Amino acid sequence: MISEIVKLGKRIYRTENPRELHRFVVFLGRSEVHRRGMKELCAWFEREPLRKQILEANPFPIEQATRAFFYAGSTFSERKRIICQHFTMLQERMRPEAFVRFGGLDARYILWKSAEEDIDWTADLTFEPGQRKEGLLCVEMRLAGRQLYQIIFWLAKDQAGEDSLFIGAMQGPNMEGAKDIVKDITKRSYRYRTKNLILYMAQAVARAFGVQHIYAVTNTGYYAQNHVRRDRKLKTDFGAFWEEAGGWKTDDPRFDELPLVEPRKTMEEVPTRKRAQYRKRFAFLDDVDAQIAASMAEILRPAEETK
Repeated sequence: MISEIVKLGKRIYRTENPRELHRFVVFLGRSEVHRRGMKELCAWFEREPLRKQILEANPFPIEQATRAFFYAGSTFSERKRIICQHFTMLQERMRPEAFVRFGGLDARYILWKSAEEDIDWTADLTFEPGQRKEGLLCVEMRLAGRQLYQIIFWLAKDQAGEDSLFIGAMQGPNMEGAKDIVKDITKRSYRYRTKNLILYMAQAVARAFGVQHIYAVTNTGYYAQNHVRRDRKLKTDFGAFWEEAGGWKTDDPRFDELPLVEPRKTMEEVPTRKRAQYRKRFAFLDDVDAQIAASMAEILRPAEETK
C-alpha cells in the first residue's frame, strides 16, 4: 500500500521543488493516518477497468481525499464518499470513452458557441488540476481561449440519497481589462449578467445529467474563503447571489439549494419598453439550452441505458 501511495504522490508533486517535496511528505503522512480509507479508495479505482484508466491519467482524486477540499469542514470520509459517488454517477451517465476522458485531466469539450462571427466565445465542460480544490468537473466560459467565468462542481447523493450536483465555487475573470470585457459580454447577451449566464449554463448541464437537485456553497461553506477581503468584507456574496437566482437555504448552512430551471418573467411582468430586449434575451437563452442539451447528448448514454 505505501509503495502505491508513494508512486501516486510522485505523480502529483514535483519533488525536485522543495515546497512540493514538503507537500509530498505531508501527503504521505495524511495517507498513513487514513491508511484503511486510502487503501479502500485505491482499491475502488483499481478493481474496475475504466476507473483504473482514470487513475492512471489522473492521480488527483487520491490527493483530494487527504486534503480539506470541496467545502469548509469536509472530513476524510465525506471526501472519499464524494469521489466515489461522483465517478459512479459519471460512469452510469456517460458513454465509456467520455467517462474516461472527463475522469482524466485537461479534457475540454465545447458545450455552447456564440453565433456571432466577430467573437470567439464558448462554454466548455472541462477539468484541470488547478480546479481540484473545489470539485471534480467544471463548466467554463471562455473568450478567445481564455477563462472568463467558471463553475466548479461534483456529482453526489444529497442527505436524502437523491442524485445532485454540488457547486463548490463560482469564479469570475482574472485578466486585464476584465471590466470592459464583462460589459461587452453582458451587452451581447441582452443585458443578462455574465455570472447569471454561467449559472444558467451549469443548470442546463445539471438537467442533462438528470440530477434531482442543485446545491451551492454559501459564504460559510466556501472551501478557500478567498472571497473575503482583509477588511472582512465580501468580494462575492454567494448567499445573496444564490437567493437572487431563486435559491433557498437548507438545513446545512454551508449549502443553499438552487432551482434546476431559472425562474423566468412572463412578458406581462416586463415593462413595455423592455419587452423587445427580453424577447431577444430569452431567444438567446433558449439557444444556450438547446446547444448544451445537444452537446451533452453526444457524450451521455442514451436514456434507455441509464434506467
